[in-house]
Parts: sequence; structure tokens; C-alpha cells
Amino acid sequence: MVLVIAGPTSAGKTTAALEVAERFDAVVLSADAMQVYRGLDIGTGKATAEEQARVPHYGIDLVEVDESFDAGDFVALSDHVIARHERVVVAGGTSLYLRSLLRGLVQTPPVDPELRARIEAEGDLHARLMVVDPTLAQRVHPNDTVRLVRGLEVHAQTGQQLSELQEAHARAPDRVAHRALWLDRSDLAERIDARVLQMMEAGYVDEVRNVLDAGHARTLKPLQSLGYRHLCDHLLDGLELKEAVRRTQRDTRHFARKQRTWMRGLGFERVEAGHQQRALALAAEVFGDL
Repeated sequence: MVLVIAGPTSAGKTTAALEVAERFDAVVLSADAMQVYRGLDIGTGKATAEEQARVPHYGIDLVEVDESFDAGDFVALSDHVIARHERVVVAGGTSLYLRSLLRGLVQTPPVDPELRARIEAEGDLHARLMVVDPTLAQRVHPNDTVRLVRGLEVHAQTGQQLSELQEAHARAPDRVAHRALWLDRSDLAERIDARVLQMMEAGYVDEVRNVLDAGHARTLKPLQSLGYRHLCDHLLDGLELKEAVRRTQRDTRHFARKQRTWMRGLGFERVEAGHQQRALALAAEVFGDL
């Protein structure tokens, strides 16, 4: 059984996970889609080198900024870590990673590039999806080309609706035994704003500059994330630094609200400030008293 410590950005997950892992001789598995990238340290809130030296960490610094890493890769990594270690603390706020770890991935056929090209060329994707999978079409924005195409692909390949496959998957039992906490704070917005300022003092701009100077394009997915795109605008387009900071704070607050929405479906126990004690108590139930 694993212990999951989830929550929105700036809620204190890293601190809580580190304390639990040290107390119970466990390892930490990061469930953060951005922490897998090397060189993106300050903006992703990675555990520091000193913290990683205190407790073994997984899911950090796995790929270069221009390399891919997805939920399937995370599940494979997680299974490897859980098989090797008796005590694992999963800490992070990437909903897709947590859902995939605990409930698995919806089983769909691999992408057929020729079929995808034909679907993309035919146009009016939303109207076509409304015919073959109206439930999915009602959930997907007409401009969300990626999800529209995928829904049409799955139906063309299998004759089944992707929405039906997703619903069947949601009813399946969890694939990993776990206990979980959702850490949150009433003062989260203020903490987010303060944290962005702290990251600026820690060298946030230089971190982004170093990544760009290494030849990485701003169009790469990691550099389009909320933690990096506005500083790219500052360095490459002359956006005032003060405005770049303001936009980063704003977008991070919006993202935290989305995280809360996504996590409601997981049914994790919600814990307010002072969560370390509850995390330690739950860890004792999961791992046993030392």
C-alpha cells in the first residue's frame, strides 16, 4: 500500500512528504508532470539537492526539456518503484498522473498516423464527434482539436465510443492499494504569490535564461507551462519583469483552482493547515509504527 500526499501547488506537499519519508524510512515518488525535466528546478518547486540527499526521490530529472514523458511513462516508473520499495510516498498535484497510477489508463488502440491525418483533413471535427460519440462531444470544447481527433480515431478503430471506454474504466477497481490526503489551505492565493517572489529571489529568471541559451525553443511544451511562458516572454519579447511576475502569479492561482476541481473526483481526504500531523498519523496506519 502506498501513501499519497496530493494537493494544489504551494500547499506544502513536498515538506509533508519529506517529513513522512524520513520518519518512516520511505522513498518519495514525485507525481508532478513538470519535475521530470532536467534544468527546470526553481519553477517546478523540486525538492532541493539537500532534501533529495536526505530521502531517495523518484520522478525527478528524468528527461531533457525537448524529450517526451507521459502518463504511461509515469505508470511504468511508479510500478518499478513500488515493486522495489516497501514504503512509498507519492507526492504531487498532476491529476492525470495520480489517476493513472491509482486507476490505470483507458485501454485504447495506438495512434495510426495515416488515419489521424485523414481525420484532421476532413474538418468540422466537433460536429462529426457529436454524431459518433455525443457524450464525449458535449464534454470537449469545439477548439480542442487533440481530444476531438482522439475521440474520432478510437471510434474509427474500434467501433466503440471513447466516452463508454472512459466510463467503464472509471468503474474499475483501483490498481494500487493506497491511502491519500489532499492538502489545502485557506490562504493558498497569498502563499502562491509569495512563493513566486521567493522563486524570483532564488534565480528564476536565470534558470529560464539558461534553458533558452542551451538552444531550447520556447514552443516546447515545458516552456509553455504556466511556470515558464511569461518569463520567456520577458526574456525574448521584452515583457516587463514585473508584469511577467504578475501573470505568473495569476496563472498559478487559476491553476490551483483547477487542481481542486480535478481532485474532487478522486475522493481524497482533505486536510487544512497543520497537515503534517495528519500525514504522519495516516503514514503510521499505512506503514505501521516504527
